[in-house]
Amino acid sequence: MGKKAQEVAARYGRKSDVIEVYKEILEEKYHISAFTNPDCAVVTDDPELQIMKWGLIPFWSKDEKNASGIRKITYNARSETIFQKPSFRNPIMSKRCIVPSTGYFEYHHEGKETTPYYIFLKTEEIFSLGGIYDIWHDKETGETLHTFSIITTDANEFTGKIHNGGKNPYRMPLILDMADEEKWIGPGLLNEEINKLMKPFPVDRMDAYPVNRNFTKMNPFDKRVLESI
Repeated sequence: MGKKAQEVAARYGRKSDVIEVYKEILEEKYHISAFTNPDCAVVTDDPELQIMKWGLIPFWSKDEKNASGIRKITYNARSETIFQKPSFRNPIMSKRCIVPSTGYFEYHHEGKETTPYYIFLKTEEIFSLGGIYDIWHDKETGETLHTFSIITTDANEFTGKIHNGGKNPYRMPLILDMADEEKWIGPGLLNEEINKLMKPFPVDRMDAYPVNRNFTKMNPFDKRVLESI
């Protein structure tokens, strides 16, 4: 996420009052990892941008130990099983959210070699990843945590040729069409309507380029993968 908080708020027609409190955390955050449970700007049906931590903790978690164990496996939520999984089946019906993004990274595998690629949309500087969130109250400390997961789908042809290895290959985050954003976070959607929105994003609206291990653009421009797509 390489855009300032005010730009994100303007993109979604939201207020950014809460964001100002987290200004140093959120602004100019180029590359983040889910495994550190970072604070992120999240869009809900609230008129103000929200701050939530990546790694969903379901509301029914018993204690901190239980919550910590669960969030290690809830960074992503697979669209194919989201209605069945205990951690996700309530949020997908009533707590859907948008995670603003300027792009994301995936590794391409060639034998033992791996190259990270930066994947983005051609015409949208800030686009929407579909997510779900939940609110957990720690009874021992009195703390309330707002946490989220990013939904994933099957990769489209373009991203599948890049993300071709690892533990969960051929996946991509759910990217919402701009016309579906308010529908996604709005109330009253049925299972069938939600399923229709959870689909791979069109190939012709995406692009990518290889980056080095510091996640900065490589030079010269490496087209080995992109030319084969």
